[in-house]
Amino acid sequence: MTAGPRMTAQLSGQAPGFPSTKNGEWPYYTADVRGSRYSPLDQINGTNFNQLEVAWRFKTDNLGTRPEFKLEGTPLAIRGVLYTTAGTRRSVIALDGKTGELMWSHSYREGNRAAIAPRQLSGRGVSYWTDGKGDERILYVTTGYRLVALNAKNGSMIQSFGDGGVVDLKKGAVFGKGQQIDLETGEIGLHATPTVVKDVVIVGSSFKEGTQVVTHNNTKGLVRAFDVRTGKLLWTFNTIPRPGEFGNDTWENESWAINGNTGVWTQITVDEELGLVYLPVEDPTSDQYGGHRPGNNLFGDTLVCVDLKTGQRKWHFQVAHHPIWDYDLSSAPLLADITVNGKAIKAVALPS
Repeated sequence: MTAGPRMTAQLSGQAPGFPSTKNGEWPYYTADVRGSRYSPLDQINGTNFNQLEVAWRFKTDNLGTRPEFKLEGTPLAIRGVLYTTAGTRRSVIALDGKTGELMWSHSYREGNRAAIAPRQLSGRGVSYWTDGKGDERILYVTTGYRLVALNAKNGSMIQSFGDGGVVDLKKGAVFGKGQQIDLETGEIGLHATPTVVKDVVIVGSSFKEGTQVVTHNNTKGLVRAFDVRTGKLLWTFNTIPRPGEFGNDTWENESWAINGNTGVWTQITVDEELGLVYLPVEDPTSDQYGGHRPGNNLFGDTLVCVDLKTGQRKWHFQVAHHPIWDYDLSSAPLLADITVNGKAIKAVALPS
């Protein structure tokens, strides 16, 4: 699948001095915004990895109400500091990379909203942003589905972001024909880390496992972009298209109005040069039955390419029409420059 024609308007890259895997750092969950999961470092290799010894350990048992049984996170490594989420409350911590010493910690108490959230525990980790002039931020999504911005130097909340450092992501999440979900009990959450590119932070959505839905008229999936400095909403992409939006006619008999899920629960990647965002979308409700949603049900089980500035759809590729086999697109799309039949193309690859 090629990434389509090049856009003429080139977008500038990250701020000067933005951390890079070339410098031995790991600034994204996927190493870089293109989803490579690759580091060029070669000090540890196939001949010496069996000689590695534990340098330090950091236990997360006290970062929450009980020890965590499943740790899925990948710490960011930036200028000698590790940033990650940890513990059952999804605390954020900064550790000295050499010693494992705790530099700061942050936790956001959400009460019952977190206790009943569809995505529990510490999740996949955090995201990083800097303007290159001393403003460094850590961003993450709480278990209760709030986007929080922290000062990377001390863990304090960025007061100028959203409401005192917090954007309530449940506001704007809907079910049915557009009814706002309950801010405490409404079902939506996220394990993945936000995608930060330039001055934009992009956040997906997820729900309980699709085999466990109480009703097919569940919360609808959506992807939103926010201004990384202020928390202002920039655009929304509805993964179940509304009337007038492309793909709405693939939900026959107005079934768009009585179905939910179709979230983007894994990592989102971006081609900075083209200004394109790649969204790997999951099943609609529910995973094994679709009798209440005749049609192809875009954008279920679809890789959708949208414009970074506007969120407008550029193209899509649906892996399974009318999804009923739980073929969620579960991995970050991988962007690569490859040669096909002697011609260089920009490609996006996605395992199913």
